[in-house]
Amino acid sequence: AVYEIDFNNHADSYLILNSKKGNLKVAGNTVSGDQPIGKGDKAYIYLETEVAPVSSGILSEQGIEQTVSGGSCVVLKFPKEVRVMKIRYGISFISSEQARKNLYREIEGYNVDSVAQIGRNIWNEKLNKISVQGNDEDQKTVFYTSIYRVCERPVCISEDGYYYSGFDKKVHNDNGVPFYTDDWFWDTFRAAHPLRVIMDPAVEQDMLSSYIRMAEERDNYWMPTFPVVTGDNHSMNSNHGVATFIDAYNKGLRNFNLSKAYEACKTAITEKTLIPWSDAKAGVLDEFYLKNGYFPSLVPGEQETVEEVNSFERRQPVAVTLGTVYDEWCLSQIAKALDKKEDYQYFLHRSLNYKKIFNPATKFFHPKDSRGNFIEPFDYRYSWGVGFRDAYDENNGWIYRWDLLHNIADLVSMIGGNQLFIDELERMYYTPLGQNRVHFYSQNADHTGNVGQFSMANEPCLHIPYLYNYAGAPWRTQKRIRRLLEQWFRNDVMGVPGDEDGGGLSAFVAFSSLGFYPITPGLPMYVIGSPVFERSVIKLDNGKTFEIVCKNYAPQNKYIQSATLNGKVWNKSWFSHEELEKGGKLELIMGEYPNKSWASLPESIPPSFEMVENQDRL
Repeated sequence: AVYEIDFNNHADSYLILNSKKGNLKVAGNTVSGDQPIGKGDKAYIYLETEVAPVSSGILSEQGIEQTVSGGSCVVLKFPKEVRVMKIRYGISFISSEQARKNLYREIEGYNVDSVAQIGRNIWNEKLNKISVQGNDEDQKTVFYTSIYRVCERPVCISEDGYYYSGFDKKVHNDNGVPFYTDDWFWDTFRAAHPLRVIMDPAVEQDMLSSYIRMAEERDNYWMPTFPVVTGDNHSMNSNHGVATFIDAYNKGLRNFNLSKAYEACKTAITEKTLIPWSDAKAGVLDEFYLKNGYFPSLVPGEQETVEEVNSFERRQPVAVTLGTVYDEWCLSQIAKALDKKEDYQYFLHRSLNYKKIFNPATKFFHPKDSRGNFIEPFDYRYSWGVGFRDAYDENNGWIYRWDLLHNIADLVSMIGGNQLFIDELERMYYTPLGQNRVHFYSQNADHTGNVGQFSMANEPCLHIPYLYNYAGAPWRTQKRIRRLLEQWFRNDVMGVPGDEDGGGLSAFVAFSSLGFYPITPGLPMYVIGSPVFERSVIKLDNGKTFEIVCKNYAPQNKYIQSATLNGKVWNKSWFSHEELEKGGKLELIMGEYPNKSWASLPESIPPSFEMVENQDRL
């Protein structure tokens, strides 16, 4: 980084650098040293000031002390005539010397404007991969801000062909493949990774190769869940890294080792405990899941006996079960691609275990105790425990009712068919919180951005507005998506309605603004919503472009009247990734009132698990 600091006063000018519990040393106009960042790891710094200080020292409780050994907090004093101080520094996870090399490679001088322009040029090149046209500048700002946030993470930490791994605490040669980290799979597998597959497939493949390396650098060969600089944060629940691999593979990406990825994902799902926020080996609860097909819930008032269960995060039994059956479906699809027939059939069968916790009386996914009984009485709105964690995770039963990503066709059937499915989706949006807002949010801080029981603020909710397409009512998706974007993602003080989560929430905004969404990562297709722009052009890595054009474009015209794909009538509420990659034009005729017949026939609905397995529609 480079800074220009204005000492806008007539007092002495000081610069204080605090590494907390690290160690910094001053030599002339340079400061170098390190700062601990957890798990025994360090971030290193090398800093230069344009003007040398007249004195320096270590700040302690006794004041400023002179020392040659360094300390955690250094103070630099500059000449009084220096009113503007220019500083540049580099960081490294390898050494202070490498930080110096990184600085000299990336920042040649002290000109802030020059460095800022270089940054703008890089970001413009990235953001220009998708161009949009429309009359609303605020919508453009929201869209490109969302793309920017998605591109912020994960981060490349290769340094001159080497990287430090927090997984084995060693420096490795990256062998020409940049090493990425700082990814949150629970948040990013749904839309952020699928967006990168479209925008920057080469980078996506480098990221996937990085995750395989992480597994190789661990003794247990487990795919990480929340990889960061210091290793795996093993946060949240499930092992959704598996989804990023099968999604990329089924969309044609091949520049990573799928076989190694499969083994790492498989061992993580079958050998590591499914207990949330844990990195322990599988134990008694996992044995129960393996035997019975669901993660068991405590009954109200029952004391936890499994030591590994976090006292705050709890068991999250429904969230764990639904997340894991999806992961097992992803495993089955990789096994199929690798011609592992037994594994394919085994994990495909296990991916149907969501049926074990579906309550046919209420038509909700419902926590079940170790005896096989549904917990009664039970309120799906409050779902006991802070953040609903005694049953779900961060969102309530109304949200997890729809958390069946790989077999939506069966979900429609279990709830009672198209009309009942639509009615229940609508009821979710119109069912009030039922509690005083202060009390509700004090207990459930992540269930925000509410429209009735629906929450726009968390990743398990992102696909829900698109589910109408699976019941032959895409016009309701069009209505709901546009309303949610207008209500919760604006260019004002509202910002975003919840945690942005490393691009997780922003990717939903980006996709939805374009007019389509990857509802099931692992299936190479997209469901259609309602674009907010008159024209969008995606520049593909193969040199082609995919264009979405809205005729009769106006803010009130949110409903699709008819559509063509490359000039041919298109009466489906979805299209395949192959069709996107071939390039072309999706043209939508828009109107103020819904055309309820468009894409409403059974053959028009998007594919899901059973359709793909039995009919191979993709």
